[in-house]
Amino acid sequence: MNALFAFASGLVFGLGLIVSGMANPAKVLGFLDLAGDWDPSLAFVMGGAVLAASAGFAVLRRRRTSLSGEPLRWPAAAGIDARLALGSLAFGAGWGLAGFCPGPALVAASAGVSQALVFVAAMLAGMAVFSILERARSR
Repeated sequence: MNALFAFASGLVFGLGLIVSGMANPAKVLGFLDLAGDWDPSLAFVMGGAVLAASAGFAVLRRRRTSLSGEPLRWPAAAGIDARLALGSLAFGAGWGLAGFCPGPALVAASAGVSQALVFVAAMLAGMAVFSILERARSR
């Protein structure tokens, strides 16, 4: 049953990314280009996503388990530290340079978009390097 929930969630998420234009790097870069020909349409997409997520979190905060029966695990960290700030900067820089973030990149890569395939390969390489560095740091 959990696999069905995961598949349905991923399908709805992917379709939402396609319909909203988030899987199109030109549209994303148009949104991020505040000094040029700015396209504000993705601000409405993000605003709608924040509203929907806020409603969902408000409901889930009162529950101990998810709708599929799995225990809910909320993040324990509450502060902003240097690692979070640097990670956010790296994420934003990558998004601004490529026009992709992980979810839309996977959607576009599954459609065979060559730029997305390169982005996903670089993303996986970065994840591998991070994993290696984290293992070395924890020793």
